[in-house]
Amino acid sequence: MKEIIGINHIGIRVANLELSREFYELLGFVFLAGPIGPEPVAIMEHPSGVNINFILNANTDQAENILMDVAEKYSGYTHMALDVSDISVIEVELNRLNIKITEGPITLPDGGVMLFVRDPDRNVIEFHQRALAR
Repeated sequence: MKEIIGINHIGIRVANLELSREFYELLGFVFLAGPIGPEPVAIMEHPSGVNINFILNANTDQAENILMDVAEKYSGYTHMALDVSDISVIEVELNRLNIKITEGPITLPDGGVMLFVRDPDRNVIEFHQRALAR
């Protein structure tokens, strides 16, 4: 469908709004609203326009991310990838903020570079620097 023009928001199920809000604020997201609605949902947005909806009803007994941390593979969204302008600056800042890098940096065959972290609910976030144009 050519009418699709972008992604409106990313929905992430979380157990604790305060912990999630604090973590994503470290990444530069700004709290907009919530909890609102019957589920309920809280909304944060990054100045780049990336919008996150926290769905505030995660099972707190779950010790693993069922899509990423168990041997059996289930269908579903496994992570979000955020484009960044300089992965080395991101790496330094994550280390300064004591946010553990769980994988990477990994250089791709085209020259792109990526690294991964986990949020407080073990949701995976990829920071991705595209390859420089040749």
